[in-house]
Amino acid sequence: MSAAPAPAAAVPDAAPRGLVVAAFICIYTVWGSTYLAIRYAVETLPPFLMAGARFLFAGGLMLGWARLRGAPAPTRREWKSTIIIGALLLLGGNGGVVWAETRVTSSLAALLVATVPLWMALGDWLRPRGVRPTARTALGLALGFGGVVVLIGPRNLVGGGSDAVSLAGVIAIMVGCMAWSAGSLYARSADLPRSPVLATGMEMLAGGVLMTLLGLLRSEHVGLTAAAFTPRALAALGYLVVAGSLLGFTSYVWLLRVSTPARVGTYAYVNPVIAVLLGTLIAGEKLNPRAALAAVIIVSAVVVIVSAKKEVKTG
Repeated sequence: MSAAPAPAAAVPDAAPRGLVVAAFICIYTVWGSTYLAIRYAVETLPPFLMAGARFLFAGGLMLGWARLRGAPAPTRREWKSTIIIGALLLLGGNGGVVWAETRVTSSLAALLVATVPLWMALGDWLRPRGVRPTARTALGLALGFGGVVVLIGPRNLVGGGSDAVSLAGVIAIMVGCMAWSAGSLYARSADLPRSPVLATGMEMLAGGVLMTLLGLLRSEHVGLTAAAFTPRALAALGYLVVAGSLLGFTSYVWLLRVSTPARVGTYAYVNPVIAVLLGTLIAGEKLNPRAALAAVIIVSAVVVIVSAKKEVKTG
């Protein structure tokens, strides 16, 4: 959950193969690594104030850059749309993940977030005049939600043992996935600026303001001292701003111009794999056999759903 969906060009532009490969590596690894960076940031920093600072800074830079590049001033209707999207994608979606990572591992968070394409397919079906899922999409939905059951496990939810999972954390991520999916579906028909950089900058600013307000309402600033700003927390926050928000999004938008949406969309099932590997190798997070099996099931389900959408669009 790193950036808002951006419109792709109708015909991909020609681009040097090396740059295309580098951009794909960037969105695969950078966005996959943000889960671990979030975990390190919220070890000592309050979750919503931290995330609010991240998106206020990144959003301000994006909006300013877009305006300097000649993007027209946004209208009131465009601000209204981006505020709604920022509330759903960032306050609800990313905020749910950030808060949950104070209770669950980065690996578990990434695997649960990998179900976003499932929620989007379900939401696209349930909305008014929605798109009925094909048999292949329905299979992907069943497979994906089955993977979530395997990942969490009823015994883990009710507790006991070192393998127990925080029910509150899981619910927060699931609500966040639903909010992200709703925001993504709304963005398809919303009145947005033509510049994707400007639109995302506005969404980040809106989400950053809302996250900051929520953090203040939760009194996250009370008792916050200089000791909370450890070198690791500040480095993680800086990484989230520069790499996760600015570099990752720039690569994403550029790839939408020079590649196909189906290829760019592969980040959805590469990111959780990267996140699990980093969480296991760097942070020492435990990946038991059940979690490994669940990871395979969930990623496979996302591949099935993404490829099913591709067939519908091109068939």
